[in-house]
Amino acid sequence: MKKLYYLIISILLISCNNGIEKPRIGIAGIAIESSTFSPAKTTERDFNIRLSGEIFTSYSFFDQSYIEKADWFPTMRARALPGGVVTKEAYESMVIQIIEMTKQTLPLDGLFFDIHGAMNVEDMEDPEGDFIERIRKVVGPKTLISTSMDSHGNVSEVLAKHSDLITCYRMAPHEDAMESKQRALDNLIDRLQSGKGKPKYKAWIPVPILLPGEKTSTRVDPGKTLYSKVAPMTEKKGVIDAAIWVGYAWGDAPRNHAVVMTYGDNKKQVVESAEELARDFWNFRHDFEFVAPTTDIDDAFSKAFNYLKIREDKKPFIISDMGDNPTAGGAGDVTWTLDKILNMDEFKRSNSPELIYASIPGPDLIVNAFEAGVGNYVEGMAGAMVDNRYSPSLKIKGIVHSLKRGDRNAELEAVIKVNNVYVIVTYKRKPYHYISDFTNLELNPASSDLLVVKIGYLVPELYDIRGDWVMALTPGGVDQDLERLGYQNIKRPMYPLDKDMEDPDLSARLID
Repeated sequence: MKKLYYLIISILLISCNNGIEKPRIGIAGIAIESSTFSPAKTTERDFNIRLSGEIFTSYSFFDQSYIEKADWFPTMRARALPGGVVTKEAYESMVIQIIEMTKQTLPLDGLFFDIHGAMNVEDMEDPEGDFIERIRKVVGPKTLISTSMDSHGNVSEVLAKHSDLITCYRMAPHEDAMESKQRALDNLIDRLQSGKGKPKYKAWIPVPILLPGEKTSTRVDPGKTLYSKVAPMTEKKGVIDAAIWVGYAWGDAPRNHAVVMTYGDNKKQVVESAEELARDFWNFRHDFEFVAPTTDIDDAFSKAFNYLKIREDKKPFIISDMGDNPTAGGAGDVTWTLDKILNMDEFKRSNSPELIYASIPGPDLIVNAFEAGVGNYVEGMAGAMVDNRYSPSLKIKGIVHSLKRGDRNAELEAVIKVNNVYVIVTYKRKPYHYISDFTNLELNPASSDLLVVKIGYLVPELYDIRGDWVMALTPGGVDQDLERLGYQNIKRPMYPLDKDMEDPDLSARLID
């Protein structure tokens, strides 16, 4: 009842249009990237859920002038950190809530369907396909649905069918995320206000390539060149938008593969544009490599120590602890790398280099740290509460360097100094992407010797401060060595798992 109350209030406030007829547009979505190779489970309480008018705060471009473009009927938007498979109970609960709230907004001229595209749910092959199909039954066939996605999402034929307009990010790292969401909405508004309605043609091409984002960054070629070809396609007369999805490598389902889509009103241009992008993607397949040198953890530290001997003026040396990356779906609590660090003699000497490790969940240690206070000795257990396949929980002993309350993800944070290693411990898992994530804990990553962070390719702020950087092929739920994952359900052949496969049929399939 509380959610329905907020919905009604939002509609009354937002849909006052002074007698001017405007399109009626709803907003809804569930967004998460979840690994089927992680033992973690994602429940409804792991989602940040926004209702009705508060959904507008999710979009930086939604100022008053933008609101005035339509009568808006936002219902519910749920977003979670990447993690493990979503429980069926959580999925059904959220979808049913959105459907019931959407029924109260009908009729709708358009719906902004804001998803990620890599949600995996217990006992389901295509959650987003199921979700949009159920939404379509509610809003009806005439409502234009504009779907906004991450480029690491998956576009099944069902999702393509029920999305009248669809787009995704064109940059990785995703610095254009908000720009892409606005493009999805602008396309929707334009088609509604112009009276053009649904595009006449949608071309969908599955491309049998499955690569991690760490090999397809648009910072470097071939990703940079490939994605630079997308925008020019949209400038052709009769083409509304074009998109390339790399797909999500840590999901084991038939929909996990790359996809190219274009749509518009000129059949020839739509088809040719899609096929050209698909051919380019396939022809580039052998050129995709990791965006930084990759190696094992021992060699990563060997490189780091050698670097520090000759480049003390340019710090830090960053090591990506990739296999348990919480921003790709890792559990975030694998202790394998941290255990090695704490047992290395190089960090036990009085003149050892300074290392910051981000991060490890440890509720037991966090509670003890807050009880002990800054500057005092503490010990407690951390890690391997969810993913203990590679190493057990660690007993960490050290001095409390700093404490912080109130982080929206971690809730509680503590930095424990063990010799010259600063271990960031969290109550709940948290990715560390921004300089402020560290400085708020009285750490300065830019002046530290070494920074080890659970991440894949570096996000912009960390990339900009790096002295040098390697990516370590560590174990976890988002292991970058795809051949170690043991896929059972993806479509084969699939590059690069089947390196000698024949060229596929990359003809455009027109979706009704």
